[in-house]
Amino acid sequence: MDIAVIGAGRIGRIHARNVFDHPLLRLHSIVDPVGDNAQTLAQELGASVSTFDSVLSDPSVKGIVIASPTDQHLDQTLKAVAAGKAVLCEKPIDQSLATARSAAGALGGDKPLLLGFNRRFDRHFGALKAQLADGRIGVLESVSIISHDPAPPPIAYVKVSGGLFKDMAIHDFDMARFLLGEEPSEVFASASCLVDPGIGAAGDVDTAKTVLKTPSGRICVISNSRRSGYGYDQRIEAYGSKGLLKADNVLESTVSHWGESGPALDSLQNFFLDRYAEAYRTEMNHFADILAGKAKPLVGYDDAVRALALAEAAAESVASGQVVKL
Repeated sequence: MDIAVIGAGRIGRIHARNVFDHPLLRLHSIVDPVGDNAQTLAQELGASVSTFDSVLSDPSVKGIVIASPTDQHLDQTLKAVAAGKAVLCEKPIDQSLATARSAAGALGGDKPLLLGFNRRFDRHFGALKAQLADGRIGVLESVSIISHDPAPPPIAYVKVSGGLFKDMAIHDFDMARFLLGEEPSEVFASASCLVDPGIGAAGDVDTAKTVLKTPSGRICVISNSRRSGYGYDQRIEAYGSKGLLKADNVLESTVSHWGESGPALDSLQNFFLDRYAEAYRTEMNHFADILAGKAKPLVGYDDAVRALALAEAAAESVASGQVVKL
């Protein structure tokens, strides 16, 4: 099945490589306004360089992966779905909740639209979710999600990212919904610029704590930072009436050193490209199943809108200093 990838940047390269490696998919073409980027990636993977309009009108292209800048996600998704293509769109679906909601008629329901919340496909988080569902720790009461990057992104990226809540924490908002089992009804967030003054000058924050509360009283605390100082920190803890489930960080290896100063473990896998490489491949497997008619999207338009609603509520809470009710 022929696939076109829109965007030859960092995440586009990941998706293009996964399409290329997949036994049931063929990388048809790369689309990117920066011709050199598209040409380099296309040559590397034996694909052609095309335009967005061309892949929309090409009946051989069955699926489109949208890894373009965020402000293009929704428009390209709408056009691709209207052209009869299955779509894997990176998060967030748009930087505006109101605009995203306006697409409900075109993208809602059973459309073949998979949102790029790749952490849903992480086997560690998936195992935690499965054990929650099996009642391993009884009734779920609270969740803690830690997501700290090893270092901040370039300021040029920060300026067009949509901000920490829509660009970074949105993964955690989706994971909170995935684990809590009910929709949050209250959001409180506090945020600062503690890592890089340039991020503050760009109108964003780099450190945030967000508390979500559901109608039944379940609580999720999310910690975000653009800089950890010790590696890519990705942990989840779920507390229930009968105990704790914990998904810990993934290390570079299982080798540890034991000496006079005590045990020393290997370093953390140091960025999302390493930590979630397997999850991205599993996500592409699911997209192939959608294309083959074997599966419905596990995470779609409704999930995209709900996560975006939490991101906007968190930003509103920071601005007002108040709890935002949904």
